[in-house]
Amino acid sequence: MKPTYQLPFTASRALTLGVELELQLVSPRDFDLTRAATDLLASLHHDGRHGDVKLEITESMIEINTQPRQDITAITQDLEGLRALLVDQCQKNNISICGGGTHPFHRWPERRICPGERFAFLHDRYGYLSKQFTVFGQHIHIGVTSGDDAIWLTHALNAYVPYFIALSASSPFQDGTDTHFDSARLTAVSAFPLSGQAPGTLNSWADFEKHLELLQACGVAHGIKDLYWDVRPKPEYGTVEIRVCDTPLHIDRAAELAAFAQSLASYLLRERPVISPELQGLVARYNKFQACRYGLHAELADPIAHQTQPLAHTLIVLLDTLRPDAQALGCRAQLEHLREVCTQGGDAHWLRHYLHTHPSLPELTRAATERFAQKSAYLHTKPPATPSHTSR
Repeated sequence: MKPTYQLPFTASRALTLGVELELQLVSPRDFDLTRAATDLLASLHHDGRHGDVKLEITESMIEINTQPRQDITAITQDLEGLRALLVDQCQKNNISICGGGTHPFHRWPERRICPGERFAFLHDRYGYLSKQFTVFGQHIHIGVTSGDDAIWLTHALNAYVPYFIALSASSPFQDGTDTHFDSARLTAVSAFPLSGQAPGTLNSWADFEKHLELLQACGVAHGIKDLYWDVRPKPEYGTVEIRVCDTPLHIDRAAELAAFAQSLASYLLRERPVISPELQGLVARYNKFQACRYGLHAELADPIAHQTQPLAHTLIVLLDTLRPDAQALGCRAQLEHLREVCTQGGDAHWLRHYLHTHPSLPELTRAATERFAQKSAYLHTKPPATPSHTSR
């Protein structure tokens, strides 16, 4: 039986990529967050060839969106173009800009909601949570050819959410203290009533349409934007969106995470492993907590093998498995760098180490602005020739 409510899915080319980054706007005087997003955007003039720059929910955030691209080199070029544009414009406006999943010491009551109907709605519905939502994430879009594939891939990717959290974790500090989490950002997201994972009972796009129709009829959700799922379909773009990553400290890590997502999706869509959303759902919240709390040192529950396994070890095995896909997609170098992260540590480790040697949170934030200001190493190093995935 077809649902009475229908939400068209705009098919896109399989494995196309798009990246969104939410960035921090800070004062170069004390490196606290500053209310500058509206003025910054008003003064910004760009041709859009690398994507878009948008407001986010509070005035201390700005969001960049790449164009939809076929390969990671083009995504990196977009990220570099947008980074350079913002760094230059911020300097002209006496603003500093950086990545990281949380600001280390800002006070959420001091935040100001950006103008806009959507932001006003969120503030009215969620109250103080809307200002506490001044956290910063990376979203990765992966193109799929149909709504049914979008639902299947949403479920398939849910099992890998802890890996994306651990690899991107860059929010160990919040409210002026070490949270003892590698990713404290996701606690703010988890406060929203429609956060978590897609229900395991959704087996097709028609099922999803009926599910959203029910939520709308009950007043629970107005649309897909109200679903704060870890992974969700985005029908107007023809993509599946991974939403659990912290914003990295540098755009090259953002590109590496996108390469991981593309290679993983390529592998999953080709191999079509048997998935059990209901079984995976039993341990999803626990595994997500483990990744947020311990990062690469997490222990993940395996509901099929009835045991726990070290996240870093299973991630290395996964990255090895994805090598042929990464090679075909032209992003093997990016996955090799992520393999090094498994043993050397990522952004959360860097932030803690820097604070240990420079015990000042404003100084830590200043160092983060310098890190974000660095150009992409990938675009200044000629990679070895690899076949394009468009020939597959």
